[in-house]
Amino acid sequence: MRIVFLTGIWPPDVGGPATHGPEFSRFLVDRGHEVTVVTMADGEPEVRPCEVVVVSRAQPFPVRYARIAAIAAQRARRADVVYATATYAAAAAAAAAARRPLVAKLVSDPAYERARRYRLFSGSLEDFQASGNRRVEVLKAARTLALRRARAVVVPSRYLAEIACGWGLERSRITVLHNPAPSLVVSPVPSAPGTFAFVGRLTRQKDLDVAIDAVASVEEARLVVVGDGPDRARLEQRAEASTGRDRIAFVGALPREQALAVLAGAGACVISSAWENFPHAAVEALSLGVPVVATAVGGVPEIVHDGENGLLVAPGSSEAMSGALRRLLAEPGLRDALAARARPSVESLAVDRVYGALESILLEAARA
Repeated sequence: MRIVFLTGIWPPDVGGPATHGPEFSRFLVDRGHEVTVVTMADGEPEVRPCEVVVVSRAQPFPVRYARIAAIAAQRARRADVVYATATYAAAAAAAAAARRPLVAKLVSDPAYERARRYRLFSGSLEDFQASGNRRVEVLKAARTLALRRARAVVVPSRYLAEIACGWGLERSRITVLHNPAPSLVVSPVPSAPGTFAFVGRLTRQKDLDVAIDAVASVEEARLVVVGDGPDRARLEQRAEASTGRDRIAFVGALPREQALAVLAGAGACVISSAWENFPHAAVEALSLGVPVVATAVGGVPEIVHDGENGLLVAPGSSEAMSGALRRLLAEPGLRDALAARARPSVESLAVDRVYGALESILLEAARA
């Protein structure tokens, strides 16, 4: 099978899609398939498990988006299926031009992400679905039009599946397939007692202000922030104003192996997001035997089970987050009990099983 794979980010970018892209591409290549990736980047790709075609982010957005669609359409004429984890409109246009089937993997509501980015909407994902703002409705219509072109839509959580059904997509075309739990052998980076870790993009979605304020109010706590993004400078200033330079460290984007080593050495992974789907950071932390302290948003409760492999708190509340951090530091045996149940809780999400199911979806679409 020949696949054209469109994705918005690629290493050295960080985040769930940047992890999924190389992993799944390598899986497909190892299975004997031919993969061409079309992505956006600031420079050269860090990993190349297959051919990776880069469109520079230095170009204005309309120009680079059109370039992605044109390149993908050209490559798709020699392919069997188009697979997209972002740039859905470009993927739909390419698939239509090449008369090839499209499979889309949703990691969020792209209309909601754009509305937040353009400051057209500031509420929750759930509230966004009922918003009547005219400019917002244009974004929603474009999103739905592109996704209706997809022969199959894959979502990592039951939460997002229900939302996508509300867009008028056919339920029969939507498949829930959780993000895989990688089999990881990592040498942990030793950390001081009371150290927690955040790994991900520094964006408004992640609401890291909540974690910073929570750590600031728990004297014994420390936080290592792995990742980069548009909010980094502001968050660093907030952290310095709250704790000085001693207890919150921003180490920037790291290669995946190094980021996982930092995570493996932490007392817990912190996810303070205002909204989420099915975060890769949570799955990876649990795979390493590291418990997760997370906000109970979106699909997070489908992977983090309060009192079993982590602790769940209300979103937007630094008080709730600080309370959970204090519990982990103060309650005898709590952290070890959660850690003991972390890895077994994701055993059913083995990479071969999850990616094998996704491969089957692509094969079915290509043959239909």
